[in-house]
Amino acid sequence: SLYRERNLVERFFNKLKQFRAIATRYDKLKSTFLAAVQFASIIILLN
Repeated sequence: SLYRERNLVERFFNKLKQFRAIATRYDKLKSTFLAAVQFASIIILLN
């Protein structure tokens, strides 16, 4: 079960890295980058 959970987390991060703004970290401010990560996470979870 631990392997299954780890696999889900790894797949989620791989999907998250497909967003260009997150992978290259265009935003220099911590708060703006966090907002982009949250927005991308919502999009991934809704699909």
